[in-house]
Amino acid sequence: MQGGGNQVIAMLQACGLEPAYVCMEGPAKVLWQRAFSDSIPLSSDFNWIDQVSVVLTGTGWVSDFEHEARRLSQKLGIRSIAVLDHWANYVERFSRKGTVVLPDELWVVDRYAESLAHQVFPGIPVYLKPDYYAEREVSLIAPIDAQTPNVLLYLLEPVRSDWGLGVAGEFQALRFFLQCIPFLGLPVKTVINLRPHPSEIADKYVEFLDEHNDFPIRMASGSLTDSISASRWVTGCQTYAMTLALRAGRKVFGSLPSWAPCCMLPHKGIVHLKDITVI
Repeated sequence: MQGGGNQVIAMLQACGLEPAYVCMEGPAKVLWQRAFSDSIPLSSDFNWIDQVSVVLTGTGWVSDFEHEARRLSQKLGIRSIAVLDHWANYVERFSRKGTVVLPDELWVVDRYAESLAHQVFPGIPVYLKPDYYAEREVSLIAPIDAQTPNVLLYLLEPVRSDWGLGVAGEFQALRFFLQCIPFLGLPVKTVINLRPHPSEIADKYVEFLDEHNDFPIRMASGSLTDSISASRWVTGCQTYAMTLALRAGRKVFGSLPSWAPCCMLPHKGIVHLKDITVI
């Protein structure tokens, strides 16, 4: 739960709360260890779950990890709270192999998600919480000034659909973006930085870079806030990080191609490339 992990960690830190037990895996585990070191140890399974009164989870929809925590909570009559950290695939986040396990309570961090959650889950209480993670991250992003270089940051993410074309959606969107560059009015010699999603392997885009070495493209380094700070423009499909760039005053482009479904980010400030081009 990369996004959910960020939100949960930021909430706990802002409120000074320490959970009795913590169980995380994947990118979220790395985030937790970075935030808390060894002060709050991680459990490797859910053998503690019958000793708590509330279980707080993210809502990642790729693995079964958080789904299993909610399933066990429901089985044992333990109250579960789920944090929605995005605006897409709400139903899928709580369904595995045809089995739906809903939480007792939903937490969201903006009005868009609050409205959507009420529509999708009318029988579940939805509570709007401060977006501590976004507030912290945006505070670390430098404002645009005369020293900001002419760099466009492309925030990569696994799209998990090929839209019937047999090519991963993230690569379709990347190629569509490159075709759209002449329409963007960018200064000559603008550099394009690609920043992989934390869930992607390091060399996933090596072949793509080799195939497009006629473009000024390079891989970004450093933290997300460093990458946004060093950019005037930001592009992506529908990753949460695009909303951070928007809050930090960057012009943000949506790179989903014209044949793809609409971007799930509801933020009005995003300029969608398929709306300004004829490709």
